[in-house]
Amino acid sequence: MIRLIPLIFLLLTSCLSPTTSTTSVVQQWEPLFNGKNFKGWFPVPGGTWEVTDGMILGKSSAGEKRHGLLVTEGRYKDFTVRLKYKAVKGNSGLYFRVDTVSDAVGVHGFQAEIDPEKDAGGLYETGGRAWVVKPDSAAVATWYKPGEWNEMSVKAAGGDITVMVNDSVTARLTHDPGRLEGHIALQLHGGMDMEVWFKDVEIMK
Repeated sequence: MIRLIPLIFLLLTSCLSPTTSTTSVVQQWEPLFNGKNFKGWFPVPGGTWEVTDGMILGKSSAGEKRHGLLVTEGRYKDFTVRLKYKAVKGNSGLYFRVDTVSDAVGVHGFQAEIDPEKDAGGLYETGGRAWVVKPDSAAVATWYKPGEWNEMSVKAAGGDITVMVNDSVTARLTHDPGRLEGHIALQLHGGMDMEVWFKDVEIMK
């Protein structure tokens, strides 16, 4: 009987001690683009969008005055979105927290700048404050790779926004009073010849 006491004690304490496991939600990256078609997206004319070899190709001509946009059907508040892009020619951007409008620019909201020559990673607000964070050319040269695939991410949490290009922070807002919800979109700037490629478009909510 004496030998059984330690065993009984261990059994009782293991039953009474609080469990150390906790239930938590693990955030994971989810594809926003399936690599096959534009399910979950809708276009705002002009320009053209197509799926080529699992990638998104956006093109437009200088004669097209409207911004061409590819817009998510879903609306998002707090999230991190990331993608890889190759800007061949013309001005593009990764829009977020936008609303569609009926004028030539198509949406109003934030834009993380995509350009083959300048301003990559800057933050612009279409239909609002215009440039919010405009990087200088010397800074852009430290993070942007011309003619190559670049990775861009935007983290938006309440009024805090961080834009990154190739793991460098390129724009940051803290406690910003601006837009807190909206669509995500890809842009073709009107009035210029455009060619831009996107792939690996993902979101974490």
